[in-house]
Amino acid sequence: MTTGQRSQAFGGGRFLREFIRSPLRTAAVLPSSASLAAQMTVGVPERGEPVVVELGAGTGAFTAALQRRLGGRGRHVVVELNDRFAAGLSRAHPGVEVVCDDAVHLPRLLAGLGVGPVDVVVSGLPWIAYAGRPPLVESVAGVLSPAGVYTQFAYTWTRWAAPARRLAGDLRSAFEEVVTSTTVWRNVPPAVVYVARRPRVRAAAGDVTGSPRPAVP
Repeated sequence: MTTGQRSQAFGGGRFLREFIRSPLRTAAVLPSSASLAAQMTVGVPERGEPVVVELGAGTGAFTAALQRRLGGRGRHVVVELNDRFAAGLSRAHPGVEVVCDDAVHLPRLLAGLGVGPVDVVVSGLPWIAYAGRPPLVESVAGVLSPAGVYTQFAYTWTRWAAPARRLAGDLRSAFEEVVTSTTVWRNVPPAVVYVARRPRVRAAAGDVTGSPRPAVP
């Protein structure tokens, strides 16, 4: 069984059970489709040794796609708050570094692992994750390299809600370029992907507090 098949087998019913247990902390009732995963991983370069950080991996739909795109290159770190999901991801993807913690601690977690700067951040987090302090979007921008890419998906039926509009505004404030994909209809429910490039803020060297500072031209 391939890593993708193991990830798919791990999903399904487990995803629904976790959503019922904690609907605010689980972003969806079903794993994301291969079509959405393809859109979410567009920022991963085809060459070199990229550092990829995945937030809120769930049952691993994006994890499997990222592993295929990396093909054994670089470094792939997952930050997953749900301990059951984290344990399943570790079993399904032994080559991935899985950290069971809250993404709000991202700068400190990556500093502890000796990770940085990051080339790509892929997020499957629910809206509630963006309500804390410091703002998660700023923390993500702060750990990315100057040419870094950040992807976050949103369901078409929720992207007009207040939390989604706030996230879109935060992305435009923290990144020089934000592009919204066409609707991914081959997903349940249909979704779009925000692709944010070139962060406007960058963490100071050795800073593990998550407080960003303006990028130096």
